Amino acid sequence: MQKEVKTEITKEKLIAAAAKLIEGNDDPFKVTSRQIAEESGMQAAMINYCFGSRENLIYEVYHRKYRESLHDDLVAKIVNSSASPKDKLKKLHYLVARFLVENHKLTRAITSLVVFERDLSEESFSFGYVKAHFNGTKTDKECRLIAYELSTMMQLIIYRKDDIAEDLGIDLSKDRQLKHYINLRIDLLLPDIEV
Repeated sequence: MQKEVKTEITKEKLIAAAAKLIEGNDDPFKVTSRQIAEESGMQAAMINYCFGSRENLIYEVYHRKYRESLHDDLVAKIVNSSASPKDKLKKLHYLVARFLVENHKLTRAITSLVVFERDLSEESFSFGYVKAHFNGTKTDKECRLIAYELSTMMQLIIYRKDDIAEDLGIDLSKDRQLKHYINLRIDLLLPDIEV
């Protein structure tokens, strides 16, 4: 069997094992490389070989589940609508936020990677909408920073959703309150522009 095929088979086994362990564990941080390797029938070293780290493997589990749950027709409807870039961004961020809330274990497992280790040179989906909203009044660097802040703050807020519900009385698992939070964040970072 070709090396590439074997590597893909190994990746799939590791992804399936990590997904199963994360789903069955109350605390995703307790899912170790050794457990993933044992569950998959692979050597623990294969995690680093195939993904670079356990965190990257867990991010791949998250990313796949995210892609599977995202309704392409709904996203296309938002993207192709005549709404303003800011309103499109609100609707798209709401879809992402709802997924993060509904998959809180995975959200907790990937937050550190997304917030602290994500390659900032990679363009986020928010950047184009932020740039279009500011229409040349901000530099690309400023727009990238705003897009980064939008996504990382959402990630952190949802990571702490239980504390926010208990301490602040804001229940992000309720659609109305989640939409309010998303709208509030985007309105703060993307004020209306005078033309």
